[in-house]
Amino acid sequence: MRFLKSFYIHNKLFWYLAFLVACFVLSFWLPVIYPIAWILTYLLVALFVLDLYLLYTTPNAIEGSRNLPKKLSNSDQNVLEIQLKSRYPFKVSLSIIDELPVQFQKRDFEYRTTLSRGDAFLYNYSVRPVERGEYVFGNLNLYASSPLQIVKRRFVFQKDQMVPVYPSIIQMQQYDFLAMSNKLTQFGLKKIRRIGHTQEFEQIKEYIKGDDVRTLNWKATAKKNHLMVNQYQDERSQPIYSIIDTGRVMKMPFNGLSLLDYAINSTLAFSNVALKRNDKTGMVTFSKNIETFVPAVQKISHLNVILEKLYNITTEFSDSDFGLLYAHIKRKINQRSLLLLYSNFEHISALKRQLPYLSAIAKKHVLVVIFFENTELESLISNPAEDLQAIYHKTIAEKFNLEKKLMQRELQQHGIQTILTKPEDLTINTINKYLEIKARGII
Repeated sequence: MRFLKSFYIHNKLFWYLAFLVACFVLSFWLPVIYPIAWILTYLLVALFVLDLYLLYTTPNAIEGSRNLPKKLSNSDQNVLEIQLKSRYPFKVSLSIIDELPVQFQKRDFEYRTTLSRGDAFLYNYSVRPVERGEYVFGNLNLYASSPLQIVKRRFVFQKDQMVPVYPSIIQMQQYDFLAMSNKLTQFGLKKIRRIGHTQEFEQIKEYIKGDDVRTLNWKATAKKNHLMVNQYQDERSQPIYSIIDTGRVMKMPFNGLSLLDYAINSTLAFSNVALKRNDKTGMVTFSKNIETFVPAVQKISHLNVILEKLYNITTEFSDSDFGLLYAHIKRKINQRSLLLLYSNFEHISALKRQLPYLSAIAKKHVLVVIFFENTELESLISNPAEDLQAIYHKTIAEKFNLEKKLMQRELQQHGIQTILTKPEDLTINTINKYLEIKARGII
């Protein structure tokens, strides 16, 4: 039974058989071919037996393994690795078929290569998941054939490997790396440092023209015999919350990824940056109920708590209750905080229904409402209209595009900070807004 499961016919055998059939058919008109056809038949049988012997007599002939990371990163290209080694005493042809998780909907994965005796082979390929959850990889199938190419032997490795897909860890690490480099502006990030006038002391330094004379340190001045001033920096360990709307408005997909997952990826990357800048970070998710509440904490290890909560976000994309959100914030978040609200509004009437709750939140906290441009509408607007129907579609698209800008202005008139962004630019724009608010001392 084990032999039968590993035994496969090579495609070339069917060509050999077709040639023999043609020889026997021609022998009706050319009898001289008949004995040659039988000789070729016996030869094919002998080669068939020889091929079986070559493929099945070498113990542990092929070693193979699929190396998966502990976690895959959502929306990113994740590199996977297949390692192979041959113990056959001859050059062997290999066909690699990896059974990818059902979420990828890819059933034509195949790679062909050859291995000589003792050769090791490393094959890398990448996958891009677009939803969080558990991904199960099936069999790693290897089909080996000798130079005779009559039969194939199947080897199976690592059946049913499960790997979780988490929010974009790769994106988080990318911005973490950029935050420590001097090339931030090349990637759209702004490195801003502002000497503040809050009560967090930084250092005593010599007075230079332009320094605030109110910060003169007279004791240090007397000791050093020249003017010395206290220098302050922006307060650290300020509470910052990422609030994610998991309602139906966040279901819209762009580039295969929902707005909800864009917000989740941005929250992870932003929380990492805020923690590295010594601020407290927390998280709230809501729709018709408050689903998750993580109090703001200033510990690097707290990022793992946020990561696990983001990974486990599930939603039915129901209507969101902003009144419930306001009541929860009023009850749970007592200290003035920076609140980053990820949501989306397609019509100005939808915004006006929620505006009283947003204005009430903004009276006590610094509220930043983050919503999304419809990039598909922008492509429709940029294309030239060639007929009456295209003109109609373009006009409607421009109307919706204008409404987004009117919504942004409406929020700003009520003292609410806003970010109107393309989904792919969400993380960069969120971090920049955070740096801007910190630099201006708004919080």
